[in-house]
Amino acid sequence: MAHGLRQPITEDRPLLERDEELQAIDQALAELRDTVDGVPQVPRGGLLAFTGEAGLGKTTLIAAVRARAAALGFTVFSGKGGENERGMAFRVVRQAMQPILAGMSETERRGFLGSWYDIVGAALGLEATDPARVPDPTGVRDGLDWVMTRLTMLNSPVVLLLDDLHWADAESLDWLASFAPRVANIPLLIVVGYRPDELPSDATSFRTLVERHEQRPHVLSPLGEAGVARIIRDEVGEEAEDEFCGECWTVTGGSPFEAVELAIRLRERKLRGTQHELPVMRDLAAAVKGPGLIERLKRLGPGTVRFAWAGAVLGGSFSPEVAADLAVLGSEEALEAAEKLRARRILADTDEPAGNLEFVHPQIATTIYRDIPAGLRVGMHNAAAHAVAPGPRRRPGAC
Repeated sequence: MAHGLRQPITEDRPLLERDEELQAIDQALAELRDTVDGVPQVPRGGLLAFTGEAGLGKTTLIAAVRARAAALGFTVFSGKGGENERGMAFRVVRQAMQPILAGMSETERRGFLGSWYDIVGAALGLEATDPARVPDPTGVRDGLDWVMTRLTMLNSPVVLLLDDLHWADAESLDWLASFAPRVANIPLLIVVGYRPDELPSDATSFRTLVERHEQRPHVLSPLGEAGVARIIRDEVGEEAEDEFCGECWTVTGGSPFEAVELAIRLRERKLRGTQHELPVMRDLAAAVKGPGLIERLKRLGPGTVRFAWAGAVLGGSFSPEVAADLAVLGSEEALEAAEKLRARRILADTDEPAGNLEFVHPQIATTIYRDIPAGLRVGMHNAAAHAVAPGPRRRPGAC
């Protein structure tokens, strides 16, 4: 059973040069189990952290944890930071805990939370924040400790996936830093992903947590030339020349995200990986991110651009209906825009049952978000705040 944000579906391809990380994942999941090979075990929780620059595969590893945990029958909670959502207190905590609480009736929620309801209700979005009453921060953290522990014991074993924590709100990071050291004695595995150089300056307690934990962060490195060559040849064929694959490694910098995106575009253009195709390859590589991505987006038309802008403002898993409203598009125009963005691998194909959309990678969302004119960006944020109603049944991924 899984709760929280869903991950975009990616191609079924092996994780290259990540054997150490996958082994750590399997070991941590094994420690959560009641039995291993029929031998009774005492479930032991823990913390796994994956760090590295954008595009090195943190989200892919977290998706691997999700798949492995689901195959074992574990419960999965999840949340993720958003570049434009840092000012929303307890935003990431809310994503992780709120979905299961939202499935309860008001009576059931109050019965479950008991005396903690009034203390954590606002933090979890179960009631409106009263500006006249400032809750005690320590009390809120204690209450969230109790809620997460209680949810764990009722749904054990539990895996809590928290991605893009460099964009998390300060309150969620502070809570995680105080709670995570206590999970060793409960069947809860916390898995986090973040870019270390982009953590906010006030995230000292979180840095201390991951850097001094017995399992130091797994720092992801770019792929080697052989890894990128394998990705290229899986798409264009084994005949791809060594020099061609070497240039692909150079232009992508060993980024798994960029290598996969480039390989797919090479296949779509029916390239075979020969030396005379290098200029075309370089043009395709330039279109994967940065100015090349924006240029590619703008060729899809103004309505599609506005729809992509709206999705970047909403962040995470977003409602196409809300995005259409923000982009001032009719339903048919919005549907056409979404299809164009999927076809260009800007939006992902997802298995989200409610039809929510996600970008293929956070790098893409960030590039598009930063391209929105400043004045328009503010206006879209204001419109988004009014378009999405608060409360316990609020869609994950909405502002």
